[in-house]
Amino acid sequence: MYLCLAEARRALEEHEVPIGALIVMQGKVIARAHNVTRKTGRPTAHAEILAIEEAARVIGNSRLVGATLFTTKEPCIMCAGAIVEARIKRLVFGCFDERRGAFGSMIDVNALPVNHRVETIGGILKEECAALLRKFFEARRGTEVAITGPTRNRLYA
Repeated sequence: MYLCLAEARRALEEHEVPIGALIVMQGKVIARAHNVTRKTGRPTAHAEILAIEEAARVIGNSRLVGATLFTTKEPCIMCAGAIVEARIKRLVFGCFDERRGAFGSMIDVNALPVNHRVETIGGILKEECAALLRKFFEARRGTEVAITGPTRNRLYA
Protein backbone atom coordinates (compact mmCIF):
# COMPACT_ATOMS: atom_id res chain seq x y z
CA MET A 1 0.00 0.00 0.00
CA TYR A 2 2.98 2.30 0.48
CA LEU A 3 3.70 2.04 -3.25
CA CYS A 4 0.08 3.02 -3.95
CA LEU A 5 0.47 6.02 -1.67
CA ALA A 6 3.57 7.05 -3.64
CA GLU A 7 1.49 6.93 -6.85
CA ALA A 8 -1.27 8.93 -5.15
CA ARG A 9 1.29 11.58 -4.15
CA ARG A 10 2.39 11.80 -7.79
CA ALA A 11 -1.24 12.45 -8.73
CA LEU A 12 -1.46 15.16 -6.06
CA GLU A 13 1.69 16.84 -7.43
CA GLU A 14 0.02 16.84 -10.86
CA HIS A 15 -3.17 18.38 -9.37
CA GLU A 16 -5.11 15.18 -9.97
CA VAL A 17 -7.36 13.44 -7.45
CA PRO A 18 -4.72 11.59 -5.40
CA ILE A 19 -5.47 7.94 -5.99
CA GLY A 20 -2.80 5.38 -6.75
CA ALA A 21 -3.07 1.75 -7.80
CA LEU A 22 -0.87 -1.20 -8.60
CA ILE A 23 -1.29 -4.79 -9.66
CA VAL A 24 0.72 -7.71 -8.35
CA MET A 25 0.98 -11.14 -9.93
CA GLN A 26 3.10 -13.95 -8.57
CA GLY A 27 4.64 -11.61 -6.01
CA LYS A 28 5.77 -9.07 -8.60
CA VAL A 29 4.40 -5.59 -9.33
CA ILE A 30 3.45 -5.67 -13.01
CA ALA A 31 1.60 -2.35 -13.28
CA ARG A 32 1.19 0.91 -11.40
CA ALA A 33 -0.77 4.06 -12.11
CA HIS A 34 -2.40 7.15 -10.67
CA ASN A 35 -5.39 9.23 -11.69
CA VAL A 36 -4.86 11.40 -14.78
CA THR A 37 -8.43 12.39 -15.61
CA ARG A 38 -7.66 16.12 -15.64
CA LYS A 39 -4.47 15.89 -17.66
CA THR A 40 -5.97 13.59 -20.28
CA GLY A 41 -9.53 14.90 -20.25
CA ARG A 42 -10.69 11.28 -20.01
CA PRO A 43 -13.25 10.43 -17.33
CA THR A 44 -12.11 6.80 -17.44
CA ALA A 45 -8.46 7.60 -16.60
CA HIS A 46 -8.79 6.35 -13.02
CA ALA A 47 -5.75 4.74 -11.43
CA GLU A 48 -7.43 1.33 -11.24
CA ILE A 49 -8.45 1.33 -14.92
CA LEU A 50 -4.98 2.43 -16.04
CA ALA A 51 -3.28 -0.21 -13.88
CA ILE A 52 -5.59 -2.92 -15.28
CA GLU A 53 -4.87 -1.83 -18.85
CA GLU A 54 -1.12 -1.81 -18.24
CA ALA A 55 -1.18 -5.22 -16.52
CA ALA A 56 -3.16 -6.71 -19.41
CA ARG A 57 -0.61 -5.30 -21.85
CA VAL A 58 2.31 -6.65 -19.80
CA ILE A 59 0.97 -10.20 -19.61
CA GLY A 60 -0.66 -10.14 -23.03
CA ASN A 61 -4.07 -11.18 -21.75
CA SER A 62 -7.25 -9.35 -20.76
CA ARG A 63 -7.80 -11.82 -17.93
CA LEU A 64 -5.68 -11.04 -14.89
CA VAL A 65 -6.44 -14.33 -13.16
CA GLY A 66 -4.64 -14.59 -9.84
CA ALA A 67 -3.81 -10.87 -9.71
CA THR A 68 -4.17 -8.59 -6.70
CA LEU A 69 -5.13 -4.96 -7.22
CA PHE A 70 -4.02 -2.52 -4.53
CA THR A 71 -5.55 0.96 -4.52
CA THR A 72 -5.65 3.84 -2.07
CA LYS A 73 -9.45 4.25 -2.20
CA GLU A 74 -12.40 1.92 -2.56
CA PRO A 75 -13.08 1.67 -6.30
CA CYS A 76 -16.09 3.32 -7.92
CA ILE A 77 -18.65 1.34 -9.89
CA MET A 78 -16.84 1.96 -13.20
CA CYS A 79 -13.59 0.57 -11.80
CA ALA A 80 -15.46 -2.27 -10.07
CA GLY A 81 -16.82 -3.34 -13.45
CA ALA A 82 -13.33 -3.38 -14.91
CA ILE A 83 -12.03 -5.36 -11.92
CA VAL A 84 -14.73 -7.99 -12.41
CA GLU A 85 -14.23 -8.12 -16.20
CA ALA A 86 -10.47 -8.56 -15.75
CA ARG A 87 -11.12 -11.44 -13.33
CA ILE A 88 -8.88 -9.93 -10.68
CA LYS A 89 -8.71 -12.31 -7.74
CA ARG A 90 -8.16 -9.92 -4.85
CA LEU A 91 -8.72 -6.24 -4.14
CA VAL A 92 -6.92 -4.46 -1.31
CA PHE A 93 -7.83 -0.83 -0.74
CA GLY A 94 -7.11 1.98 1.69
CA CYS A 95 -9.96 4.30 2.62
CA PHE A 96 -13.63 3.63 2.10
CA ASP A 97 -15.73 5.82 -0.21
CA GLU A 98 -19.17 6.26 1.34
CA ARG A 99 -20.49 8.19 -1.68
CA ARG A 100 -19.23 6.11 -4.59
CA GLY A 101 -17.57 2.97 -3.23
CA ALA A 102 -18.61 -0.17 -5.06
CA PHE A 103 -17.19 -2.83 -2.75
CA GLY A 104 -19.40 -2.34 0.28
CA SER A 105 -19.87 1.37 0.94
CA MET A 106 -22.43 2.65 -1.58
CA ILE A 107 -23.06 -0.71 -3.22
CA ASP A 108 -21.35 -4.09 -3.17
CA VAL A 109 -20.54 -5.46 -6.60
CA ASN A 110 -19.85 -8.84 -5.00
CA ALA A 111 -23.53 -9.02 -3.95
CA LEU A 112 -24.74 -8.64 -7.54
CA PRO A 113 -25.52 -11.70 -9.68
CA VAL A 114 -22.32 -11.47 -11.73
CA ASN A 115 -20.08 -14.34 -12.79
CA HIS A 116 -17.01 -13.35 -10.77
CA ARG A 117 -16.43 -12.45 -7.13
CA VAL A 118 -13.44 -10.49 -5.88
CA GLU A 119 -11.82 -11.20 -2.53
CA THR A 120 -11.88 -7.79 -0.85
CA ILE A 121 -9.89 -6.30 2.01
CA GLY A 122 -10.53 -2.65 2.85
CA GLY A 123 -9.17 -0.17 5.35
CA ILE A 124 -5.43 -0.78 4.88
CA LEU A 125 -3.58 2.44 5.80
CA LYS A 126 -6.97 4.14 5.54
CA GLU A 127 -5.94 7.24 7.50
CA GLU A 128 -2.95 7.96 5.28
CA CYS A 129 -4.99 7.38 2.13
CA ALA A 130 -7.86 9.57 3.35
CA ALA A 131 -5.45 12.34 4.39
CA LEU A 132 -4.21 12.77 0.80
CA LEU A 133 -7.77 13.05 -0.48
CA ARG A 134 -8.65 15.59 2.23
CA LYS A 135 -5.59 17.66 1.35
CA PHE A 136 -6.62 17.75 -2.32
CA PHE A 137 -10.26 18.64 -1.71
CA GLU A 138 -9.54 21.19 1.04
CA ALA A 139 -7.27 23.05 -1.39
CA ARG A 140 -10.11 23.16 -3.92
CA ARG A 141 -12.86 24.06 -1.46
CA GLY A 142 -14.55 27.29 -2.43
CA THR A 143 -13.08 27.50 -5.91
CA GLU A 144 -16.24 26.06 -7.45
CA VAL A 145 -18.16 29.22 -6.56
CA ALA A 146 -15.65 31.50 -8.23
CA ILE A 147 -15.14 29.51 -11.42
CA THR A 148 -18.03 27.91 -13.28
CA GLY A 149 -18.77 26.59 -16.72
CA PRO A 150 -16.38 24.61 -18.90
CA THR A 151 -13.24 25.77 -17.08
CA ARG A 152 -14.45 24.64 -13.64
CA ASN A 153 -12.75 21.24 -13.77
CA ARG A 154 -9.52 22.60 -15.21
CA LEU A 155 -8.54 24.80 -12.29
CA TYR A 156 -5.01 23.45 -12.22
CA ALA A 157 -4.44 22.62 -15.87
